[in-house]
Amino acid sequence: MVRKERHVVPNAEKGGWDSKRENAERSSKHFETKKEAMDWSREKAKQEKSELIPHGKDEKIQNPNSNGNDPKPPKDK
Repeated sequence: MVRKERHVVPNAEKGGWDSKRENAERSSKHFETKKEAMDWSREKAKQEKSELIPHGKDEKIQNPNSNGNDPKPPKDK
């Protein structure tokens, strides 16, 4: 099973933040604040059953959330 992803990334050209599907050239939606982008993207990720992957201003990944749909969840010991 292939994992679907939705990313919240900074927009260097316009400022603010974008919500994008994995490998998309264009963003799904643009936001002024990261909080707005995260709130909208969290709901979209739940609908799509995809993993939400926020990025920092440096574009490094921060605390991904699979919404319980991780195809390879960690096994408890």
